[in-house]
Amino acid sequence: MADAGVREKRQEGKGYPPQQVPAVSVLPSKTLSAPNHIPAHGGQVQKVMQMFADAPQPFVDLSTGISPFAYPAKLPDISALRTLPEEAEEIALQCAAATAYGVFDASMVVAGGGSQSLIALLPRVLKVERACILGPTYSGHVQAWTQNGVPVSEVPDFPQLQVVAQQKNTVCIVCNPNNPDGHLIQASHLLDLANTCQAAGSWLVVDEAFADMTGQSVAPALPHPALLVLRSFGKTYGLPGIRLGFLLAQPNLAAYARDLLGAWPVSTIGLSVGCQALQDKEWLRQVSIKLRAASARLKNLLTETGLNHKGQAVLFELVECEQAADLWRHLCQQGIVTRIFSYNAHWLRMGLPASEQQWHRLEIALQAWRAL
Repeated sequence: MADAGVREKRQEGKGYPPQQVPAVSVLPSKTLSAPNHIPAHGGQVQKVMQMFADAPQPFVDLSTGISPFAYPAKLPDISALRTLPEEAEEIALQCAAATAYGVFDASMVVAGGGSQSLIALLPRVLKVERACILGPTYSGHVQAWTQNGVPVSEVPDFPQLQVVAQQKNTVCIVCNPNNPDGHLIQASHLLDLANTCQAAGSWLVVDEAFADMTGQSVAPALPHPALLVLRSFGKTYGLPGIRLGFLLAQPNLAAYARDLLGAWPVSTIGLSVGCQALQDKEWLRQVSIKLRAASARLKNLLTETGLNHKGQAVLFELVECEQAADLWRHLCQQGIVTRIFSYNAHWLRMGLPASEQQWHRLEIALQAWRAL
């Protein structure tokens, strides 16, 4: 893997001539620089904080990019859990998701138990010879393809991915905006890449887990024959425990994915809450305003602390500093859990506090760090 700390900044140009082959790195190959026993993803706060027995409680979990503003869903009565979900309920969720994500036909929607389960399904949906990921990015994509015996490579910038896309039987994978650096690629560039994939007999998967407030979704371009889009429900709606996510693809491919998932892939609670939230456009409008204000507040706080931060995702900020691991430990000692990365010792990702009390604890902890 290319060292993320020194990699060339991604460019959104027109790519290289077809005969010019970019350098790619075959995965996995990681330089372990983070403390041991750290979970592969955000969350798992109790496990992390076992190493910091004297930290004050309650713990503040800023390790995930999940909205601190949970959708006020009305849960179904317990009696609704005594029967299996009805087909009409599943179709209703597909229709709600199609409208919410700008897809004109609900037959292009596949609902599953979180976008992670759908990422794991993709190697069974797409029969390819190789996968190429624009990285570094969310590790679940690498894991899904390597576990299914598909060779995975990583490229550090968009022009190199454009070249790889010209190879037949390849799946190109982009997280947009990217996790963890928040880098955002214009939808028009991704659609050009999808056209390149179509011409070559390849595929483009765009993971839009953090795209709800970017205005740069490629989902409305479906049914593009070479394009698949992933959407996450729990992050924007602050309800990750619902375990709900969506794969959007042209109808035949979506139908095949639903067949692979089998019957009842989403729980009654997920069907009910998903329908309520996805249809509540006014709530999303109001919470978007609150999230942007919270994001600006976090940016200002990091700037005041003297920390170099970058990224465009509303739900998290990426801090880049030589002492990232020390800052992570310092915050854990204050009962605040953030996210560090095994492949880059200079990165620390921080989500949005959920209350004024949490904001105050973070401010005090960062002031103490600056004093050090």
